Formats: sequence, structure tokens, C-alpha cells
Amino acid sequence: MQRTRVFLVFSLGFFISYIFRGVNLALAPDLIAALGLSASDLGLLTSLFFVAFAGSQIPLGMLLDRFGPRRVEAALLLVAAAGSVLSALATDPATLMAGRLLVGIGVSACLMGALKALLLWFPVDRLPVVNGGLFALGGLGAVAAAAPVEWALTVTDWRGVFLGMAAATVATAVLLMALVPERQGNQPDQGIRAQLAGLARILRDPFFWRLAPPTMVQQGTFLAVQGLWAGPYLMDVEGLDRQAAANTVSLVGLAMAAGFGLTGTAARALSLRGVPLAMTSAATMAGFLVMQVVILSGLPLPLWLSWALYGFFGASGVISYATVTAQFPPHLSGRANTAMTLTMFGWAFLTQLGIGAVLDAGTAAGYAAADLHRGVWAVLAAILAATLLPLFAVARRA
Repeated sequence: MQRTRVFLVFSLGFFISYIFRGVNLALAPDLIAALGLSASDLGLLTSLFFVAFAGSQIPLGMLLDRFGPRRVEAALLLVAAAGSVLSALATDPATLMAGRLLVGIGVSACLMGALKALLLWFPVDRLPVVNGGLFALGGLGAVAAAAPVEWALTVTDWRGVFLGMAAATVATAVLLMALVPERQGNQPDQGIRAQLAGLARILRDPFFWRLAPPTMVQQGTFLAVQGLWAGPYLMDVEGLDRQAAANTVSLVGLAMAAGFGLTGTAARALSLRGVPLAMTSAATMAGFLVMQVVILSGLPLPLWLSWALYGFFGASGVISYATVTAQFPPHLSGRANTAMTLTMFGWAFLTQLGIGAVLDAGTAAGYAAADLHRGVWAVLAAILAATLLPLFAVARRA
């Protein structure tokens, strides 16, 4: 019963963080109208979440390993609530960006704290499955950040959405403190010098640098597209209207949630039959690459199926986290996971900001938006293909 409660409450926190991550996709037209944002401004605003999230990861890993996930995540959720209130009160882009930064810092523990908690409460061999369940339930926030937010805008405005998110975030922090028991586990290196030495050990590990680059590119690209640029792509390239694009993005979120659960379960089953987690991780990221190419090339698949499969294989990161966790002792798990997340969200920031810059510059130079989207996707697919090759090599040796 305790394990179930821990799982559900931490999944709720992850769910909230996913809504925050993708809410600007639904709010974009209203924010543009209210504050006069350009495509570059919108890309910067949304990507500030990733900057704050990524910049928090290294100190966050040390805090999680030192103080445990319950207290750290509950405290940071209050920071996210403050950022959401500030966003609701914004009358200019600078204030909105400050609120976005606070939100990114505040929800930075929602995934890492959950992964740390599950490691403390569940056997290691079950981590691919329980991590998959966490990602599946939390990832439904990506669905809530699309069509449901569009519906909420018929009841209130974008400021009301931010205030409602702030209230839900405070409630989640209260639930963490009230319902989750404290559990630290074995912490052999609590001093700051020893903590930094543990981080250095992770960053010197050759396997980490085989797994991190493709995970960084695949997950960072997916986060940037799903969180903001999927809607413009669907409207500019596929010719969908705003509501149809929002529905398709919700479908991507549902497929991603299914992918989290199914790939986590499959990864554990395959590992019990001798297939390394690294190979399963590489294979699912290759599936994502294939769907990038399919969507980019316009092959005659139904639009809903192409984007559903894109979302399904976008869930590859759940296996990467289980893979990197298995590589290091439990007391290093917080730092190992946050080091991986730092690379992913750093790439997501660069991608989200870069796509906006390319669209602005290319449109000003007279290029069609559809061609600009396709060009960016082609470059991202090529980078992913190049980074996947070393991981397949080491996975085969394993």
C-alpha cells in the first residue's frame, strides 16, 4: 500500500510538470495577441523552462542524494507555484519569462525526485516497469497540455490557466508531505566533496558517454517538438487548423504515455532473456528516427498513425533512465539521472530556441514556413542517426 501511494503521488507531481512543460503550445496564440510575441520570443519563452530545468540538475542530484526526494520536491513545487502566479500577473514578456524560469526550477525535481523515490521503494529489477508506469501516468500531462487546455480557455483566459496550475501545484506539494513516508536509504557520501567526487565518477564513465548523446538528441528533440513546435508544424506543413493540430498533439501525448508503459515492460522482459537494456534503448530510439523520416518524407501513412507512432517511440527515454541507473550504485542514482537530464534539457533548449530563430530568419528571407520546418527536421534526424551508431556498437558488445 505504501509503495502504491508513493508511486501515485510522485506520478502526480510528474503529471503537473508535464502540463507546465507543454502549456505554452495551447496558450501561444493568446500570449502572442496579449504581449506581442514573435516566433523567436515564443521559442525563447518556452525554452527558458528547459534552461532552468537543465541548470538545476547538478545541484538537484546532490540534494536528492543528500536529503531525499520527498522534502526536496515538495519545497521546489512551491517555487513552481510562485512562478505560475507571476506568469498569470505578467503584463510584459520579461515578467512572463521570469515566471517561466521559476516554473522550470520548481518542477526540476518532479521527474528526478520520482525516479529517486522509486529506486528507494522498489527492487532494482522492477525499475524498467515502474519507471514506465511513472512516465505513462505523468506523461498524460502532455495530453492535458493540449486539447484540455484549449477547452479551459473557453471557460477562463490564459491568466486563469496559470492561476489554476499554481493551485494544483501547491496541492501536490501538500500531498507529498502528508502522504509519502520519509525514506532515505543508504547514503555513504553525504559531504559536498564526496558528492562532487561521485558526480565526477559518473562523468568519467565511458558508457555514460555512449548512452547520453543519442538520448540527449532524441529526447531533447521530442521535448522541443511536442512542447511547442508540433502545432506549428502540423498547421504549416500539414495544413491543419488550430483545433485539429491540438487534437493531434493530444494524440501524440496519449501514444507517448502508452509507449512509456509498454516499452518499460518490454525492456524488463527482454532483459530477463539476456537482451541488454542498452540494446532495447538503442532500438526504440532508432524507431523514433524512422518516424521522423516517415513524417518528413510524407509517406502515404494516415496522419494520425504517423504522429501516434512518433509519440510512441518518443517514450524511449524511459529505458535510458533505467539503463543509466543500473550502471551505477544506488547512492549515485540521483546524480546519474540528473546528469543525463542535464544533457537532454540542454538540447531541448537549443532545439526549441533554434527552430524559432530559423523560422523567423527564413520567413524574413522569403522562404516558405513548410520548407523551413522540413529543413530543421532533416538536420535533427541526421544528428540522431550519427549519435546512435556508437550506442549500437557498445550494446552489441554487452
